[in-house]
Amino acid sequence: MLPRLRLIDLSVPLEHAAVSEPMPAEIHYVTHEAEGLVQMRQFFGVQPEDLVYSGGQGWAIEEIKTITHAGTHVDAPYHYGATSGGEPAKRIDEVPLEWCFAPGVVLDVRCKQPGDEITIDDLRAVLNRIEYTLKPLDIVLLQTGADKRLDSREYFRQPGLGRDGTLWLVEQGVKVIGIDAYTLDRPFADMVADYRRTGDGRHIWPAHFAGLTREYCQIEKLMNLDQLPPHGFYVSCLPVKIKAASAGWCRAVALVPDA
Repeated sequence: MLPRLRLIDLSVPLEHAAVSEPMPAEIHYVTHEAEGLVQMRQFFGVQPEDLVYSGGQGWAIEEIKTITHAGTHVDAPYHYGATSGGEPAKRIDEVPLEWCFAPGVVLDVRCKQPGDEITIDDLRAVLNRIEYTLKPLDIVLLQTGADKRLDSREYFRQPGLGRDGTLWLVEQGVKVIGIDAYTLDRPFADMVADYRRTGDGRHIWPAHFAGLTREYCQIEKLMNLDQLPPHGFYVSCLPVKIKAASAGWCRAVALVPDA
């Protein structure tokens, strides 16, 4: 018998022309009274008056054109490169389900400013504050507060992990790292500015490219992490099983024991 649980939605919707997406989804809504009716007439060879139960209306369907990295989604190791640790990188349909249903830990890094790197010291400080030691397969959720700006261009102003922080988490046995922001890395503009200033390409996508060295997944575009306790709950982030894909959309949910 399962204990009493509260389910907290951690996912943002997949939305037509969303401000929070550089490559936004296009959603075409097929409605009951228009194309839905036309399609049912074609499939079944009926007239509107034959559809007695629906009062002459058809079905509703949505046609979506989008990338697998829109909305709340899980990045597979293959997203970062073809190999990880010298082995073929897992695609999203190869990611173990055990990685995607595991205890969750919220690390509140809202003290970090947009463009800041979330360092190993930052991670250790939060863990000390909440008196928690990371365990293998824990799902770490980074709370930046960016989700509160989801419908604004300011959504993209966020802190992010670097290579060192990412690898440190993975070395603790973490296989999935989530964030309530657009990307696990710092904003694109900040990485580009550092690259142009130094000419050093290691400023580009360091958290993602850390997955070339050590295998891990990300959950990007989470929300509602402020509704969670620091630990003592489970996270479900099972991705849609898309053959050989670099990511899959997910309905991320926290399962919190009801006190």
